[in-house]
Amino acid sequence: MPANFGKLLLRLMLGGMLLFHGIYKLQHGIGPVKGMLIGHGLPGILAYGVYVGEIIAPLLLILGFYSRVWAGIIAVNMMMAIWLTHFKGLTTISTFGTWGMESVMFYLMTAIAITLLGSGAYAIKRD
Repeated sequence: MPANFGKLLLRLMLGGMLLFHGIYKLQHGIGPVKGMLIGHGLPGILAYGVYVGEIIAPLLLILGFYSRVWAGIIAVNMMMAIWLTHFKGLTTISTFGTWGMESVMFYLMTAIAITLLGSGAYAIKRD
């Protein structure tokens, strides 16, 4: 019982927090993401993957529908975010003492944990 509740909390926290990033991009567009992809020599159309990784995946993760799959997609999304925007944060510490990659690594490691642990009992489709 406690382990299943812990898995639910992980899913709710990761999905809920990441969903805000997706909603922001839905409201303001993905132009900056397209620009970063093009700047790295990749096609701008890949930017639409942000909607999958930051809206669809978090929603289905919250519901517990194939959580391992959607958490894996979130992990890939976060690795792309690290590569495109945060990689230079690897060696930076802010004036408040936070690591430059703190939030993106939090999302990445939580997604990997859910991929390994599965959804738990409180899910629409347990895995």
